[in-house]
Amino acid sequence: MTNIVVPELGESVVEARVARWLKKEGDRVELGEPLVELETEKVDLEVNADKGGVLASIKRQEGEDVKIGELLGVVDESASAPAPASPPPSGNGSGDTATKSTAAAPAAPEPASPPPALKAAPTAAAPAALPKAMPSAPPPRPSGDRSERRERMSKRRETIARRLVEAQHNAAMLTTFNEVDMTAVMSLRERRKEAFKKEFGVSLGIASFFVKASVAALRIFPQLNAEIQGNEIVYKNYFDIGVAVGAEGGLVVPVIRDANRTSFAQLELAIRDFAQRAADGTLTLEDLKGGTFTITNGGVFGSLLSTPILNPPQVGILGLHKIQDRVLPVNGEPAIRPMMYVALSYDHRIVDGREAVQFLVKIKEFVEDPGRLLLES
Repeated sequence: MTNIVVPELGESVVEARVARWLKKEGDRVELGEPLVELETEKVDLEVNADKGGVLASIKRQEGEDVKIGELLGVVDESASAPAPASPPPSGNGSGDTATKSTAAAPAAPEPASPPPALKAAPTAAAPAALPKAMPSAPPPRPSGDRSERRERMSKRRETIARRLVEAQHNAAMLTTFNEVDMTAVMSLRERRKEAFKKEFGVSLGIASFFVKASVAALRIFPQLNAEIQGNEIVYKNYFDIGVAVGAEGGLVVPVIRDANRTSFAQLELAIRDFAQRAADGTLTLEDLKGGTFTITNGGVFGSLLSTPILNPPQVGILGLHKIQDRVLPVNGEPAIRPMMYVALSYDHRIVDGREAVQFLVKIKEFVEDPGRLLLES
């Protein structure tokens, strides 16, 4: 017998939920074949068979919460799958069971017709009836479907809910805003888009400019690339930038490691890969581990302005938004420019307002002058 147990789930993940059994008791399983899907707060994962055999028993049912090392089921490697039962013989069969008939129940007698009604004897004229009060109009009745549906939160949604509340309770979170003129970036993308895609096989997007700008600004303001541990501030000398991706099961934040050493093309390829794997559910726990600073782009969903919430234990998150043409004074004349509002939420415990505002100003300066950004990064 081989036990199927909950495997190690990754950094800080200690619990999972049995999402779906891919085999049922008595099924034949092969070595390495997926047996059961587990849902964790970060990703869904499959548990594979360590040995071939028959799934002898299932110990934890779908929907149950389990911890690392707990028993999920048992595979009997010495057994073989049971043969299917023989079908019953064809034909009408024989014996009492096939030939018994039932007696018809007697029909119930029809009820007798009631006697004809007697005519009422003439009586004296009755007094005229008092007029009745007009009935009040009935209250309007609800229309349409008013049913309700209850659905248990997924492990990921539970964790998102818990961590967002914790972020607001455990950090002194404030947000500062600015706006960025995207003219230079849009112009550069337009000039280089064909050559860039031909050379690297991916389009030159906007996110890579903000990743590079963030790294350059974090070098100047290292407290935004830090975290609090007890009564100490831990400054990170590396730049692992999380890029928030909206997935069907909830927001996930895969991490670009050493973003300071990553080219624009590598950034665009990584972001595209994250988005694809978030959509098809193939992100791994390693993809989501760590991160020193996060960027989230609500603009892809049409958001014009929002307040991003910190991703603990990080102390800074940059929110990007929709690019929209607006009229601005340029050299004393009105001009239409593609503008984006940006937001920085930060933990005021270790980041002062002055540094937060200056950090966002640096982001603005770097993005509005991509040539300088290339030199700084």
